[in-house]
Amino acid sequence: MSKKILLISASPRKGGNSDLLCDEFMRGAAEAGHQAEKIRLSEQQINYCTGCCACISNQGSCVQQDDMNDIFKKILAADVLVLATPVYFHAMNAQMKTFIDRTCPIYSMIRDKEVYYIVAAAGGQMPVDRAVKSLQVYTNCLAGTQEKGVISVTGIWDPGLVKGTPAIDQAYTMGKNA
Repeated sequence: MSKKILLISASPRKGGNSDLLCDEFMRGAAEAGHQAEKIRLSEQQINYCTGCCACISNQGSCVQQDDMNDIFKKILAADVLVLATPVYFHAMNAQMKTFIDRTCPIYSMIRDKEVYYIVAAAGGQMPVDRAVKSLQVYTNCLAGTQEKGVISVTGIWDPGLVKGTPAIDQAYTMGKNA
């Protein structure tokens, strides 16, 4: 059965390591017959959540008029969410955190998604584990999510170095098996 897969790439670097892992996941998914779309957050106009709470009384809508309103529809339509981020100071980067905060208007409507995490770090395993835990805290707020896999790579800094690691094959395989 074909699935709709939405990849959220928080890498500010096009062709950065977590972004390249998204591409390999997409390649595997496409070969398996799935529909996959990658959204690069750095190419979107996404404002910070202002904490106005208007979305509490008007579920599904945000008073801000930016690219998140279109992304909301794609999130809700997806069967699979892939959250990909580089690790900065043992955590997801600001682009991913801003994206997560801005899902507040629809988070209670996001249901029954399969979820994958892609995390790339220059540091060791501890920063990666902490970043993944942060992403899990978010997806645990979503009803019926099923964690399907974690793709992580450590010890890489320069863009493209992920190509020589087992993570690149893992991303392809997970995408193909999604």
